Amino acid sequence: MSEIIELGTISSRGQVAIPSLIRKEMNLQEGTKVLFVLADDTLLIKKVNSKTFAEITRPLKEAAHQVGFKEEEVAEIIRKVRDKK
Repeated sequence: MSEIIELGTISSRGQVAIPSLIRKEMNLQEGTKVLFVLADDTLLIKKVNSKTFAEITRPLKEAAHQVGFKEEEVAEIIRKVRDKK
């Protein structure tokens, strides 16, 4: 893959359009999942395929199972954490 450098702009809703050359090169289509990783002042966006997503979430699912979290409880836990901020 060749190096492509493009500039984007963040909208008032916090959205960024991925430039068409990058979308084409990465085969990014509507519904494609991406992972955001923030390290210091660097933001990495990685295309996620179903295998990658399973690999990423496997440790999280195993940890949740070990402590007894149920999937139905996740929304309520997220709400409580957000309310504390």
